[in-house]
Amino acid sequence: MCRQSFFVGAVRACSIRCSTPKLKVTTATGRIRLSGEATMRVFQPLKIHWCAPRGAGNTKASERDLANELDLDGLVDFAQEAEDMQIDTLLMGIGFHLPEPLPLIGALARETRRLSFMLAYRPGLLPPTLFAQAVNTLSWMSNKRISLNIVAGISPEEQAYYGDYLAHDARYERTSEYLGVLHRFWRGETPVSHEGTHYRFDGARLGLPFKDGERPRIYLSGASALAKRITIESGDCWLRYGDTPEGIAVAARELLEAGRSVGIRMHVLARETREEAHAEVAAMMANSDEAHRQQVQAFVKTCDSEAVKKSFDLAEQASGGWLSPMLWTGAVAYRGGPALCVVGSYDEVARYLLEYKQAGVSEFILSGWPTRGEMRRFCHHVLPLIRQYEARTAGSEDKAALVI
Repeated sequence: MCRQSFFVGAVRACSIRCSTPKLKVTTATGRIRLSGEATMRVFQPLKIHWCAPRGAGNTKASERDLANELDLDGLVDFAQEAEDMQIDTLLMGIGFHLPEPLPLIGALARETRRLSFMLAYRPGLLPPTLFAQAVNTLSWMSNKRISLNIVAGISPEEQAYYGDYLAHDARYERTSEYLGVLHRFWRGETPVSHEGTHYRFDGARLGLPFKDGERPRIYLSGASALAKRITIESGDCWLRYGDTPEGIAVAARELLEAGRSVGIRMHVLARETREEAHAEVAAMMANSDEAHRQQVQAFVKTCDSEAVKKSFDLAEQASGGWLSPMLWTGAVAYRGGPALCVVGSYDEVARYLLEYKQAGVSEFILSGWPTRGEMRRFCHHVLPLIRQYEARTAGSEDKAALVI
């Protein structure tokens, strides 16, 4: 593959004076206003991440998508193209239907130079000492291009595949304990002794620290009050499935007031015109795999995740498969919560993602169908528009009332 680099315009940032950050959410618009007196950087470009494909990444939204083989060369090629297109990070997912992400990140880090990798992982799979050791090792292999997406788990049935029988709330309490121990290692508090509800060890030492004495950025997934609380206590970014910008503004208020970032995991489908985008939706859903849809529905019934339940509730509330003129829910029944999809022209999609930014979102983890083709379209046509509009906002003279 010929690796062509794509230029993304530099975006100016501006500062205002503010004390303790204060936010005002107007639910009618989803806008969040900052006020106060301490210096605070209030303009940053959106971070655009992409979800690494399952298998070759060429399946449609309505098709069964199970990675029953590993195309490592194809995944390396995908990662290199994502890097050239200015994608910030690849999310490496976790689940029985996917390859194990830890060794994959090690392999991909050797074949890339700038692209970062977000490791999705569940407490309970590895003890915290061993997990910290693995992440520290990856930090040296990748020159710190590693972040964590901590997932408490969505299905008791799947958790049981790995010998984990904790209920929903207990899994989140374990997550809190797990992260607390990890932070102690990354603060250099060794030897570490710990006796808690879920873990116990004495005088734990790790010879290899996270590179440069730092730690990975921590994303925590979930829609429950527990997920929010633990993000505020131990995380950097609250990661959730999609909703309308107005819905996100209300749900994210507590996290934003606590100084945490907010990210959304969702899909995009952008074409030159709105009509072409809608035609693509119709073509993609033709001859859909109804047997697969029924399997997904059966799996969802086993889930105790509030995030999964809320995403399917939103899909059921949608009128004719549309939650709003820009949000298509038709693929949720086949792919779950992340499949809520922003659909429209290149310009419409760019502007709609910036509405989420006004609601407090600073990061997106995106996918498409097929995901490689959609990533190309997004980076060629949508991302430059986003950067253009961001630069225009940054240059606004009305900085005192800047809305982001």
